[in-house]
Amino acid sequence: MNLTVALAGNQNCGKTTLFNQLTGSNQHVGNFPGVTVEKKEGTIRNRDGIRVVDLPGIYSLSPYTAEEVVTRDFIVHEKPDAIINIVDATNIERNLYLSLQLMTLHLPMVIALNMMDEVRANEGAIDVDGIQRKLGVFVVPIVANRGEGLDELLERVADAARGKLPFGVDGRLVDFCAGPVHKALHSITHIVEEPAKAAGYAPRFAATKLIEGDPPMEAALSLNGADREIIRKITAEMESELGTDREAAIADMRYTFIEDLIRHTVVKKLESREQARSHRFDRLFTHRVWGLPVFVAIMGIVFWVTFGPVGSFISDGFSVAIDWLVGLADAGLTRVGVSDWMRALVVDGALTGVGSVLSFLPVITLLFFFLALLEDTGYMARIAFVLDVLLRKIGLSGRSFVPMLVGFGCTVPAIMAARTLSSERDRRLTILLTPFMSCSAKVPVYAVFCAAFFPRHGALVMTALYFGGVLVAILSGVLLKQTVFRGNSVPFVLELPVYRLPSPASVALHLWDKVKDFAQRAFTIIFVGSLAIWILTNLSWTFSLVADGSRSILASVGSFVAPVFSPNGFGNWQSVAALVSGFAAKEAVISTFSVILPGGLESAFTPLSALSFLAFTLLYTPCVAAVAATRRELGSLKWTAAAIVFQTGVAWVVSAAIFQTGSLLGF
Repeated sequence: MNLTVALAGNQNCGKTTLFNQLTGSNQHVGNFPGVTVEKKEGTIRNRDGIRVVDLPGIYSLSPYTAEEVVTRDFIVHEKPDAIINIVDATNIERNLYLSLQLMTLHLPMVIALNMMDEVRANEGAIDVDGIQRKLGVFVVPIVANRGEGLDELLERVADAARGKLPFGVDGRLVDFCAGPVHKALHSITHIVEEPAKAAGYAPRFAATKLIEGDPPMEAALSLNGADREIIRKITAEMESELGTDREAAIADMRYTFIEDLIRHTVVKKLESREQARSHRFDRLFTHRVWGLPVFVAIMGIVFWVTFGPVGSFISDGFSVAIDWLVGLADAGLTRVGVSDWMRALVVDGALTGVGSVLSFLPVITLLFFFLALLEDTGYMARIAFVLDVLLRKIGLSGRSFVPMLVGFGCTVPAIMAARTLSSERDRRLTILLTPFMSCSAKVPVYAVFCAAFFPRHGALVMTALYFGGVLVAILSGVLLKQTVFRGNSVPFVLELPVYRLPSPASVALHLWDKVKDFAQRAFTIIFVGSLAIWILTNLSWTFSLVADGSRSILASVGSFVAPVFSPNGFGNWQSVAALVSGFAAKEAVISTFSVILPGGLESAFTPLSALSFLAFTLLYTPCVAAVAATRRELGSLKWTAAAIVFQTGVAWVVSAAIFQTGSLLGF
């Protein structure tokens, strides 16, 4: 049986967890809304021919954000053979609102009641058969993260796709409306039945969208003037009878049905243990005064452990092992009689460059271990809530924190995550500011400079860089809000998930993704870049080997640009070469220095100029992959070029200000 099955549900209901269980995939799962920002596809294990599509989380089929459009368009236009509607059983009232909308599409659907283990743990109960009778669709209790109930779920999906319905249902569309709304829907459905079918929509769904005043539906049906006027009068009469507007009337109708359904089928405590625990924690973590200082303290502890004694000890041990391997390779090449220039290319170029980056793999792993723990517990969603007030000062909302948070890992998915923002203004501003966050690729640069110039205050410098990027983003946002991006941000609505213990599988998957990505970059981009830097540092324009790197191709090009950075304290060709290589990948900055500065960083920097260089590295344009993502998301070469100029300009100004101020103060 060849089937396409769509996974649809609210954000944070467990769609991606279920997708991973069904397909054996390794998509990242997080305990905050917005992890899935585009649809992902896979094949169900041991069930040939069943394709499953993980769609972004939505609350309604009236889309406002790009991710909601992805989900609605796929379900409405591509018409999957079946829909698995994942419902968080611990918050069934809110989740069923989307279920009722999906039912109007009249597509085969199965409701998967997820997180049933938490319902049972809280001494609750759900009458599954009762819900099936009321809704007319199969309902299957599952625990996605344990794989519980998945075999039955797939059997019911196959039944639904074949047109089979649960007992007690005669095949008619369940009618969950009454009164004036029922009369209006019934009348409009008859009017639009033929044009809706011609346009590929279920008539009931089309009628509901017209009552809600949905512009895309109005355009799609191409109704004549007479029909539009009749629909307007029917809707106005409904509003008059109910004393409310059209959208509120539809919402009230759905919630009235849901409340009646829950009253007869669900038994639970007024507040679960998880909810009670979350409320206690939130008295501190979301406190209007203490919430932000607590966040800063938590991140400070994370940085101290990562870049302080623990991280340094692990990283130093790893560096010793890498140096030993490089020395072993050098001795082996010497023993077999490899020529000096080839041995230098391999050892001083490729191996030294890649090794200098790989030595920080333990630090990267440790940092993302802590971030994965914070994310999986649900704490990161609270930070979005806490930062909403601060972000509104720069014309954004707390929802922009999610892309910025992702930016601490990698700028590319962070820029892609900005598509979850409903406002084009907010999306562009967030994309411009997100690269100021310290992505993982910059960590090796920080670590090497801190070890060389700030060995006793490495954790403090790291913390200052991370929060410095946030501060620059805020100040830049204030400037842009007053000039290019005038106006207010859209209202911010965010579901706060209950606090949960981190899932070992999810944390391990998160770490594996980061380690794999870091290693791939080291053995591809960094490897090729290190070879190129060695060649350009050891060849003149006549392609002759040079004994002095200052006479090389790279030195002559770097020397031409270097005066631009004299006010920043690092007006030398080596720094320019490293920054240029950093455009390919930020880790390449360190591999470049390891090749062109055999005497160490101390030969080209002072502590003050090192701090200035770190500030520039933090803020200037991210890697070429991030620029490509910016071009794709903004859809404009002009905006992309403006982003590059703006980010590099801000980096130069901040870096120069640090060096000039420090020089005046005598540092």
